[in-house]
Amino acid sequence: MCLGTNQVLAGKSSDALESSGSRCVALRQGYLCTTRRDYPAKCRGANEGESVKSGDGGKISLLAGKDFWETVPVPSKGVPAIKTSDGPNGARGEVFNGGTRAACFPAAVCSASTWNPSLSRRIGNALAEETLTKGARVLLGPTMCNHRHPLGGRNFESFSEDPLLTGKLAAQVVTGLQEKGVGATIKHFAANEQETERLSVNEIISERALREIYLKPFEIAIKEANPWAVMTSYNKINGTHADSHPFLLQQILRGEWGWKGLVMSDWGGTNSTTDSLNAGLDLEMPGPTRHRTEKAVVEALRKGLVSEETINDRARNVLELIQKVAGFETPVIPPERSVDDPKHRQLIREVGGQGLVLLKNENGILPLRKEEVKGKKIALIGLAREALIHGGGSASLHSHYRISPWEGLHNTLGDDVEFEFAKGAHTYRLLPSLDKHCTGLDGKPGWTLELFNSNKKDMPVKTVNGHKEAAFNPLGHDEAKWKYVELSATFTPSETGSHYLSCAGIGPTSVSINDEIVYAQNHNSADAMAFLFGGNPEKQFTYPFQKGESYKILIQSSPPTTDPNKDASILAGLPGFRLGFMKQAEHDEDLVSTAKDVARSCDIAIVFTGHSPVWETEGQDQVSFNLPREGSQDALVEAVASANPKTIVVNSTGVAIAMPWLSKVSAVLQAWFPGQEAGNSIADVLSGAVNPSGKLPISWPKKIEDAPAYGNFPGVKKDGQLTVAYEEGVFVGYRHYDRIARDKLQFPFGFGLSYTSFDFRDARVSPSSPGVFDTSVTVSNTGQEAGATVVQLYLGYSEKRAQQQHHPIKTLAAFQKVFLEAGEEAVVQLKVEAKDFAWFDEELGAWRVDKGKYAFSFAQSSRDVDNIVMKMTGVRTLIVPQAECW
Repeated sequence: MCLGTNQVLAGKSSDALESSGSRCVALRQGYLCTTRRDYPAKCRGANEGESVKSGDGGKISLLAGKDFWETVPVPSKGVPAIKTSDGPNGARGEVFNGGTRAACFPAAVCSASTWNPSLSRRIGNALAEETLTKGARVLLGPTMCNHRHPLGGRNFESFSEDPLLTGKLAAQVVTGLQEKGVGATIKHFAANEQETERLSVNEIISERALREIYLKPFEIAIKEANPWAVMTSYNKINGTHADSHPFLLQQILRGEWGWKGLVMSDWGGTNSTTDSLNAGLDLEMPGPTRHRTEKAVVEALRKGLVSEETINDRARNVLELIQKVAGFETPVIPPERSVDDPKHRQLIREVGGQGLVLLKNENGILPLRKEEVKGKKIALIGLAREALIHGGGSASLHSHYRISPWEGLHNTLGDDVEFEFAKGAHTYRLLPSLDKHCTGLDGKPGWTLELFNSNKKDMPVKTVNGHKEAAFNPLGHDEAKWKYVELSATFTPSETGSHYLSCAGIGPTSVSINDEIVYAQNHNSADAMAFLFGGNPEKQFTYPFQKGESYKILIQSSPPTTDPNKDASILAGLPGFRLGFMKQAEHDEDLVSTAKDVARSCDIAIVFTGHSPVWETEGQDQVSFNLPREGSQDALVEAVASANPKTIVVNSTGVAIAMPWLSKVSAVLQAWFPGQEAGNSIADVLSGAVNPSGKLPISWPKKIEDAPAYGNFPGVKKDGQLTVAYEEGVFVGYRHYDRIARDKLQFPFGFGLSYTSFDFRDARVSPSSPGVFDTSVTVSNTGQEAGATVVQLYLGYSEKRAQQQHHPIKTLAAFQKVFLEAGEEAVVQLKVEAKDFAWFDEELGAWRVDKGKYAFSFAQSSRDVDNIVMKMTGVRTLIVPQAECW
């Protein structure tokens, strides 16, 4: 039977599909059939290589993208293309740098700090609206892998170290997206916890840890929100790439969980033809295809390596996704638009305000209420004039605007306060690109870019004048594939000095000044993706310049020197480079002394620290547990704190960091990456306009050596293969810290201060039905201000029993955020089911709940437990069916 006569898509009957016009031509014509018997004549004989004729736009073409963002249309069958868009904290559109402006929402780790699922749903709604303005129907997010190690380069893009918190919040983002008609793509399935050699790293993970920690968030999102798409990860899990993993894609995702949707690869993350098709990867991205050419798939059919039914299944899932996002109804992809929605502005500011976490507030130095700081001087030091709104990579975008803390505090406190600024430290990872005082070959401002064929370098195949900077990003420039690039300009410096330059390229690259080679890179970049996202190290050197003189600068760069038939990277054959520049006086300036003097002259000093997108980015793990660059920010905080006892630190990172200066400062506010309203959200909390209610979604160790994955991150390389053993098993995050000395933690999971105080009392637990417990606790606001806290309910064994049986002492089972006026109290009710007690028994191959006594811990953090109730869960071990686990 042909699809469209016996299938229901997006809740529509076959009659509805038949009556809905041209969008169902493909289905009515029997383009995709579900059985060999009913396959139409023009598609029969697939096993003999006759199902698709050369160039006829057959169904095999559906199995990979058309280009970087779109699927392949088949006009003759009425199949339109649909467009996808990054990413998790905003719909960027198709251009990586400087494209159509878009709203930048808080990073997932910031929204997770709200512990507020209703906000996550509203974020999903807003992201759907943003996605549609970019002509896209599918958003590539949310990202929901685990914070396994504080140095994970992409942690900021994911929610938490805890699978329940991640799953619950991600499920609401998915629901918010899809109730507005935009497909969610949960990613990266599975275990994408590091960026180091992410395309090939082999992760050795026990089945128990895989199911309880790394798959659990996906399971929750699948069962509670039914996302329309899943993206596989780059890495290998126990020796097999995720895109070709039968255990993950067949047994668990589509088998045990019963999910029906589209599986797509991460960009460049398809590693085979037959293995990925057979495992269940429906769509290879991006296009044009590398592994699913017509020739390769037909050959696999001929040899019996893949079945006709498998091809049908893969193509059907593509068509069903197009149907779900209304691609058949409105087949035209509209142009991208920039829509600055006031409702989105307000939501971003609200989420940021609830997501900021107050970590220290000695002697109540915060809030800085307007009436209390009137007439005072406040030093804003460090990254105060930079808006750290997102991390690097897929999460980056060209935001509508970006509010810095400097702007936000001026907006909030106005002219009542005198502000002083000092930069205090160099925090750059790369010198700024050389773009000023440059004239191209046409005599106009800018650079001249020329592309040459490898065998005809005397005649450029393309010339572009007015190129803005001394850099070439290859994404979006397919015409540069396997081409040589030259970038030239005449530079006239405004100051004399031995100024600093830096350079790096994806492939061999050289820099000449006045026909003299001053820099030569004779090899490929060790990490092309890190280059792409600004994390590739560049070699610095100096050159003596004279003010007012002209210097002819020529940058020459080749494609990476690899076999084009063997390199499967999305950057294969693409050249890229950048040239940085900084004046000698700026580079060598003593910034710390100036900042110290400014701090000493003011009543209050606020130091803004953090990671810019090049320091915390997709494509590369963190360089250090300490703030960059080379200790400069730590030294700055120490210096300012020594000069002013009222020093406040506002830190913007997506990860925990070392705080060697913590005891010397009065307050610390963790701001994460809170989106385009960053400065306003920070000012709201600092000024008391918003009472902080954020709670850490991660554990914060004092030393990196105390992290659970220390020694097993990013792995060990042998014979060219990087392998990382997840030796910590299920003891990730607070599950680990509960078992070691309390003084190893700086701040526990779930921790966060408020300008008011809360008390928990009268905790109760009672069975309501077999395997179900109703719990409640009374929460009181015992302070003088309205505020919010989070009731965190943990389940666990006694500590002795947990240690003996190799179980965590406790795990998060439920949570609820509660808002209370000063003096108000409320009863918070939470339900717990058998699945919340379950652990995965590898010997049985099943989830089980052991008989015995369990502790129900009502807490304000994993270490701040207010009430414990002990309850017996039964008289025997209970085996929990797979389908009931979530």
